[in-house]
Amino acid sequence: MPIYLKYFFWLILISLFCLILERLWPWRPKQELMRRGFVQDLFWLVFNQQYVALALALLVVKLISLFDAGLASLGLPMVSDLRLIESWPIFMQVLVAFTLKDFIEWFVHRLMHLVPWMWEFHKLHHSIEELDWLGAFRTHWGELIIHRLFGFLPLVILGVDELALLIVAVLTVLIQEISHSNLNLDWGPLRYVFNSPRFHAWHHDVVMRGKGGQNFAVNLSLWDWLFGTSYWPENVEQPDKLGFYGMKKYPRRIWGRLLYPFLKLRK
Repeated sequence: MPIYLKYFFWLILISLFCLILERLWPWRPKQELMRRGFVQDLFWLVFNQQYVALALALLVVKLISLFDAGLASLGLPMVSDLRLIESWPIFMQVLVAFTLKDFIEWFVHRLMHLVPWMWEFHKLHHSIEELDWLGAFRTHWGELIIHRLFGFLPLVILGVDELALLIVAVLTVLIQEISHSNLNLDWGPLRYVFNSPRFHAWHHDVVMRGKGGQNFAVNLSLWDWLFGTSYWPENVEQPDKLGFYGMKKYPRRIWGRLLYPFLKLRK
C-alpha cells in the first residue's frame, strides 16, 4: 500500500504543518512550545491514535457481526448487506460521510456537556489551559469510544468506501488540529461553516454560556450557528482563562485522569 494511503502518514504530516504554522505566526507569542502538559499530551496522541484506534476498529467489526447474526436469526437483511451508498462516486461518499459523521459527533459533543456521566469523561479535554495543535488529542479513551461508535458505525453500515473513510479521517484531523492551534484564524465569511481557532477557543472558555456551554463544533461550525449554540464576541479575540470550574480537584497525572471518570461514577 502506498504511504499516502496510510492514516499515520497524514497524521504526522498535518501535525508538522500545524506545528510550523504555530512557530511562524503564533496567536499567543508568549506561549512556549513545551507548554505545561505538552509531554503528557504526546502520550494521549500515541495512546489514542494507536492503541484505542485499533481496539475501536476491532470493536466495530465485532458489533457488526453481532448485529448481522441477530438480524439473520430474525430473517431480516444483514447490516453488512445494506451498503446503501457503496456504488456512489468517491467524492459524493466523502461529502455525505463527512457531513453525517460531523453532525452526529456535534450532537454527541453537546451531550458530553449536558449528561453528567458523559461530562466526567469529557473533562479531560477541557483540562487544557493552553491551546495548541497537540491539545486536540487530549481525550479520554472512554469518550473516544462513544464518539467513534456513533460517528463511524453508520458510515460502515452505509458501505462507505475505505478510501472515502480515509479522506474523512484526514479532513477531520486537519480541521481538529488547526482549530486547536495557537493561530489567529477565523476563515472570514467561512467561519459560519468551518470550525477555527478563534471559534473553538471560546468552547474552552472556563465560562459556559447557554446550556452546557458554547461552540460545540467538531469540524463544521454550521451546526452551532443553526441551532443557536454559537458564541462570537466582536470585540474580544479570546477568553481570559481556559478550563472548567473545579479544576483544582482534577487529577494532574495520567493514571489519575484515566481512572477519574470511573471513580466519580462509583460515588
